[in-house]
Amino acid sequence: MVLNVLNIIVLVTAVVSILAFTNNEISRKLLYIPYEVKNGNNYTRVFGHMFIHADYMHLGFNMFALYFLGGVFLDTGELRYVGVDDTLVDTYGSLKGQFHFLILYIFGGLFATLIPYLRHHNNPSYSSLGASGAVSSVVFAAIIWNPGMTIHLMFIPFPIPAYIFGPLYLAFEYFADRRGGGNIAHDAHIGGALFGIAYILIINIDKGKEFLSYFI
Repeated sequence: MVLNVLNIIVLVTAVVSILAFTNNEISRKLLYIPYEVKNGNNYTRVFGHMFIHADYMHLGFNMFALYFLGGVFLDTGELRYVGVDDTLVDTYGSLKGQFHFLILYIFGGLFATLIPYLRHHNNPSYSSLGASGAVSSVVFAAIIWNPGMTIHLMFIPFPIPAYIFGPLYLAFEYFADRRGGGNIAHDAHIGGALFGIAYILIINIDKGKEFLSYFI
């Protein structure tokens, strides 16, 4: 395994999550509880929740999505599947490219906590965990970076162009959030996705123009 930012994040998240499965104290300290953040100044939860998961399926799905759906196809004369961090490395160099990826992931995860905080900072019974918001940031950054790539989902038997998948996914998350119910933090997914989109537009506005060209 190549030691890069992406692999380090996957490894650290897996280790911390697995430890938390057998040690409830770890989960208790890292759960994202907006009420505790507001009234207990417990800011560790804003960051720490990204490294714990509900179970192995939750962990596996998030890390699978991060590692594979966070990839893009590069136009190098042949199809080459790489992580979005490698794409940024190709463009900005190793140090700066991986730094961009780290910003995408960490700040995407932090940004994903904003809507839940606004909604639940007075609700002591609300809590959430998992890297889904951060993963959404990476996935949507990849979609904006290379809207022509195709995305393969296990439960859909055909590939979906990224420029179609992105809007459809956001629409689904929006309506699922409006409907309510369930244990999925759809608002965190939306927050992370919006950060990923915004970050790519900030560092390379031409990628936004390329994305729009698919609809014009």
